[in-house]
Amino acid sequence: MEPPLLHTGGAGKSYRSVATWGTVGSMSTSIETPATTSGRDGGHGREDGRTYEFDRDTAVVLREPGVYDADLSAGWTIIHAVNGGYLLALLGRALGDHLPHPDPFTISAHYLTPSVPGPAVIRTETVRTGRTLSTGQASLFQYAEDGTEVERIRVLASYGDLDTLSDEVRTSAEPPAMAAIENCFGAADGPTPAIPGSSAIADRLDLRLDPACVGWAIGAPSGKGEMRAWFGLADGREPDALSLLLTVDALPPTSFELGLKGWTPTVELTTHIRCHPAPGPLRVSITTRNLAGGFLEEDAEVWDSADRLVAQSRQLARAPRA
Repeated sequence: MEPPLLHTGGAGKSYRSVATWGTVGSMSTSIETPATTSGRDGGHGREDGRTYEFDRDTAVVLREPGVYDADLSAGWTIIHAVNGGYLLALLGRALGDHLPHPDPFTISAHYLTPSVPGPAVIRTETVRTGRTLSTGQASLFQYAEDGTEVERIRVLASYGDLDTLSDEVRTSAEPPAMAAIENCFGAADGPTPAIPGSSAIADRLDLRLDPACVGWAIGAPSGKGEMRAWFGLADGREPDALSLLLTVDALPPTSFELGLKGWTPTVELTTHIRCHPAPGPLRVSITTRNLAGGFLEEDAEVWDSADRLVAQSRQLARAPRA
């Protein structure tokens, strides 16, 4: 049985739930990079002139040096909460424009207050610039109902150039053992969401869950704290370094397979981008080994179609309350 329209990601606090699944100012410069990467390690080098949803909805507009305006799209929400991976990619785009190096190598985000669809301001700052790496920080703000400015997320990141990295790989890591993509479950196979319009983000993802990880959806969670899926974007946009920031926070929480249902807000999320992903679907594996004191960790690996480990992440999340 297919899971009932699964969660994905969260809000400014990267909220995730079992109930469902899944104008930018009047300034001068819009930063909206096409879906293209290049490089010796399998970048797809694709630039077909199309405007993809991910690029459109993570566009930022330069207001003044270091300050960007953005519009948080309702298309990346679960119920009314904005997905945490989408927000990370939005901040990642602003930092990629502000810093002299193009690609995120590591980015750590603290989710402070829930983000909502609508206008936002991103303030960036260069911390250090070196020959191979540059480090910066960024914060995303929105206005509260009383007109005060509220910080939603704060990130610290180091950027470099993935194209300059050595081809040498020494690893004991292996791609996750998963069912073939045609034998996995997608959101379209599930029932209509209980709340109309609550699964907006599911329409933008091509997410296929491994049958071994959907026991929670039929009342038989495995108890293993594992989640695996094939991942892509529904409009056919190929993956790149920036979209990997979305990918690591796009699966249902592992707490579902631990038999816990409800909100799983992210407290902190750190992501490492290891190389440009090859074209084609990604495989994502997430594991939780320790739930204690009301918090759990999720360790994620993202593998591309060339069997390379292209991204890793760890997040600390608050476990659903019983």
